[in-house]
Amino acid sequence: MCGRFGLWSEPQDIQDHFQLQEPLPLEPRFNIAPSQEILTVGQDENGQRHPAWLRWGLIPHWSKDKQSGYRMINARAESLWSKPAFKSAALRRRCLVPASCFFEWKRSDGSKQPYCIRPKGAALFAFAGIWERWADPETEERIFSCAIVTTPANEAVATLHDRMPAILSSSGFALWLDRNIQESADLQELLYPCPSGWLELYPVSRRVNSPKNDSADVVQPAEG
Repeated sequence: MCGRFGLWSEPQDIQDHFQLQEPLPLEPRFNIAPSQEILTVGQDENGQRHPAWLRWGLIPHWSKDKQSGYRMINARAESLWSKPAFKSAALRRRCLVPASCFFEWKRSDGSKQPYCIRPKGAALFAFAGIWERWADPETEERIFSCAIVTTPANEAVATLHDRMPAILSSSGFALWLDRNIQESADLQELLYPCPSGWLELYPVSRRVNSPKNDSADVVQPAEG
């Protein structure tokens, strides 16, 4: 799964990496948690990419309760095209989720040690994401929300957890974002565990366990 991640690259680097035209009013984030607004990248009908801030935790458009988003921070790639909560968004509303790292926890001796997982030799990941719009039928409140697609873990991440985010290579961005493609067979080929060689993993302080700790020290290697 993916339950916490960070994004601290320079805004201009993010713009260049994802071919965005608009400037990004973005502050470094080192410990992003579910229910918070996150930066995503979408594409319009003309093929232009745009940033969008969405609440992390997808609320299906038919849901009667916005609290359902707290349970849907991730969408399994294996059931993306069949699960009612995700199918419509997967076929019509896909996005990229920029990230500098994600976190996972390893159980050991009755406790859980957090690990930071970062792209080796690069500054940014792009997770596959889906998004949805929801409106409260009584108050007319509107919420735009998203989920991060996950796959079975590769060999490296499997030492910590059996799931991981679906990390797209830059060559897959255009296909994932293309609104004209609505056939799952064309898209499923993108949703596989990235090679272990793409990643570096190292233990970090348990300070990351609390979302209140959102500073650069939470991604530093743990002492000892």
